[in-house]
Amino acid sequence: MAAKVTWQQALAWRMRRQLLDPVGDQTAVGVVHRLCAVQTQVASIAELCVRVRRRTSKPGDVAHAVRDGRLIKTWAMRGTLHLLTPEDAGAFLSLIASGRNWERPSWQKYFGVSPKQLDALREVVRGALDGKALTREELIVAITARRGYGHLGDALRSGWGTLLKPYAWQGDLCFGPSRGNRVTFVRPEDASSRWVRLPEPDEAAGIAIVAYLRAYAPATMDNFHSWLSQGRVSTRQVRKWFDAVGDQLREVEVDGERRYVLRADLEEIVSTKPTKAVRLLPGFDQYVLGPGTDDAHVVPAARRRAVSKQSGWIAPIVVAGGVVRGTWKIAADKVQVEWFKEGGALPRAALQGEVERLSTILGRDLRLAMS
Repeated sequence: MAAKVTWQQALAWRMRRQLLDPVGDQTAVGVVHRLCAVQTQVASIAELCVRVRRRTSKPGDVAHAVRDGRLIKTWAMRGTLHLLTPEDAGAFLSLIASGRNWERPSWQKYFGVSPKQLDALREVVRGALDGKALTREELIVAITARRGYGHLGDALRSGWGTLLKPYAWQGDLCFGPSRGNRVTFVRPEDASSRWVRLPEPDEAAGIAIVAYLRAYAPATMDNFHSWLSQGRVSTRQVRKWFDAVGDQLREVEVDGERRYVLRADLEEIVSTKPTKAVRLLPGFDQYVLGPGTDDAHVVPAARRRAVSKQSGWIAPIVVAGGVVRGTWKIAADKVQVEWFKEGGALPRAALQGEVERLSTILGRDLRLAMS
């Protein structure tokens, strides 16, 4: 019989595991490792996602870790930019690459390039980056100079990097040190001496699923699937991976719903007490990206549009008791909180404490305002 827990317990355990209650003493690298990855389209937001989980931190800690090779930046989960540790990245990338979505007919039709050409282009990319850091334009010049690839220039210049993502997923490139306002690309082994090459997908699955459940359990296969690939890997394949690591998993019943936890974490989850902690979390925070914004236990269904906005933008959130109860933004010297009316009594003292902590992190005087 599956052990029974409440959603209050489950979310309290997640808050603890994600260094939110209590806030942790981990390094920036430790935070990224604990969360599996941190989305980083906007570097300042990614840094704040890390810093709100640390009792003490300094501006630039994340950037220093990237420069030192203790973190890498690359296209990863759901095709978006993430910070990952070089030791962990290969396992996640291996699973994403295994879907080989660039072989779909839609890719061939849109880009005018066959899977065979893309495989050949892989060697061009690897050769061009061998021991070098190239800007996007320099890499494009190296690619389009090859016969049969001249027509790809415009597609390669796309800010979305769609044509380059398969090579990031296969461990052939990642982001290197910027040159002014221009990004560069390097091979991961040149970005970090800690880089671990991609394991085979079946081996990687055990590593990735265990890491995910350590931070985001109790969870379903669909939670993991959506977080990792958003359809780039088949549901059937994900089910096989979960079956293969089944001896490390246990099912729990969370208020009547079946979810997976790690066997090693079961006792701790069952004994966890609900939390009253209130946290101000930045946009694109892993607390909502991990389970997905469509998980109504974290983001109430009626409030999803307030959190998940147009063009994939994820708003800064107020989390209380493990549930998103509002959103916030900074305007001049104010932290304007929009508290959801169904969230119950406003925890003003706790919110004031969070604003003071945010002031310390950002090095500016801020005051709480309700909107």
